[in-house]
Amino acid sequence: MPAPPAKFFNTTGPCDPQRHYMLPPAPRLPEARTLIEMDRYFVLHAPRQTGKTTILRTLASDLTAEGDIAALSFSCERAKIFSDDVAAAETILLDSLRRAAVLSGWPEELLPPDSYPEEQAGTRFYNALSAWCSRCPRRVVLFMDEIDALQGASLVSVLSQLRDGHNIRPDGYPFPASVVLCGLRDLRDYKVASGGAPDRYNAASPFNIIAESLRLGDFTTDQIAGLYDQHTQATGQEFTKDAIDRVFELTQGQPWLVNALAHEITVKMGVTGTISACQVDDGKERLIRARATHLDSLAARLHDPRVKQVIEPIVAGTSPGTDIAFDHAASYVHDLGLIRGTRDLEIANPIYREVLLRVLGDRTERFVRADPHSFVLPDGRFDLPRLLEEFVVFWREHGEVLIQQEGYHEAACQIILMAFLHRLVNGGGHLDREYAAGTKRLDVLARWPYPGPDGRRLIQREAMELKVWRPGAQDPQPEGLTQLDRYLDRLTLPTGVLVIFDRRPEAPPWQERGGFDQATTPSGRQVTVLRV
Repeated sequence: MPAPPAKFFNTTGPCDPQRHYMLPPAPRLPEARTLIEMDRYFVLHAPRQTGKTTILRTLASDLTAEGDIAALSFSCERAKIFSDDVAAAETILLDSLRRAAVLSGWPEELLPPDSYPEEQAGTRFYNALSAWCSRCPRRVVLFMDEIDALQGASLVSVLSQLRDGHNIRPDGYPFPASVVLCGLRDLRDYKVASGGAPDRYNAASPFNIIAESLRLGDFTTDQIAGLYDQHTQATGQEFTKDAIDRVFELTQGQPWLVNALAHEITVKMGVTGTISACQVDDGKERLIRARATHLDSLAARLHDPRVKQVIEPIVAGTSPGTDIAFDHAASYVHDLGLIRGTRDLEIANPIYREVLLRVLGDRTERFVRADPHSFVLPDGRFDLPRLLEEFVVFWREHGEVLIQQEGYHEAACQIILMAFLHRLVNGGGHLDREYAAGTKRLDVLARWPYPGPDGRRLIQREAMELKVWRPGAQDPQPEGLTQLDRYLDRLTLPTGVLVIFDRRPEAPPWQERGGFDQATTPSGRQVTVLRV
């Protein structure tokens, strides 16, 4: 691996402007300055690896440098092991606060006290902040990063003490002018944790004074271009416009993914010339195969019951729940960054979409014994009909057992076929998957590169639509043909495959499943229908 340049794309921890290519942090969150100037207490939340800590540190440094404010950012993470030991959590928080101030290089008059009088547990954090503010010649602004680390009684206690200090400030009592809680969770979760209801007018929480909390957004295409241009200016290596557009398409601007793709291409792959969209695809595949830490931590969440409650109907294409419990689960999964929004339930970006299906299909892949190279035709193209025939054999042998073992039971058919098709990727191709709650289908595009007659690189494209015939429902073939027709229109392909899984009790015996038929779509296309 070649040595990295003086600056490089950061994929671990906060950004350092001396070492990393990075966007100016403050413009990504302009509302924060306004709220701080208004002495507000508020929440900043976003998924992990989006730049929250970098922004907090930059804001704290900029505000302090202006001379009227002592703004300090510190992490609550060390207190996470003391969920119900309030006294221990308070001690750790105050130690972390003092350490952060000392490391910031502040003069003595701005620093918090290095020791505090012994106080009753549940009041010490409040009294310590008051003591600091009474001796500090500036307004104190506090950024509490990784607030999610606090749990149980410790979180309730700290929030309650902040509430009390916030409410007594108008009487001239010394307390931080502004406090920002920064973590994964949205405003509603802190209201609940502090003992109140999740509505915005809950008087039991200090964080009801703004209508909504701030959420740090993802990068736009222009921001990605600006970030990558820093690398171009430093090294002369350019990203084509198609490459930048492809990065945005794959990542939807998720900051860690944007940086990780660029790092994979420029450092780990060692690309030296102009970077193309094809190299972006190669970098994406390498990231997914390596299951980098960020991707692995997201995948581990799939076993959380709240995550499963939301992700399962998305993969299965079924209608989501309509009760309050589902709404809360959807908000939680959105805060994790796994879905785009809480109304149109879709996975946040194509890379996450692929990672989730690969993780869910890990068990099935262990049963697949087919050799991916055996599906390559003499001219270099991929033999999709033969792969589907092999899948029928696999389904008859293993399908019933795998469905019973699959934790995501409603989405089991889709997961199993995706795991089998993943053999295609291992052989040198790519799978693009599209799925969302309520669509009643999963769309798949297989892309396979092969050499043309003149030696040029060509791409074979094969489209498939997956449907499930569920108990009590009508045969999904007519709807499936219409949906496949639209998908083929969008892809400008002349034909495709409709796969129908029969989950009804009256379905044919397993050994009799796997029939192939030809059908005509509403627009007149001839397509293959596979019933399993």
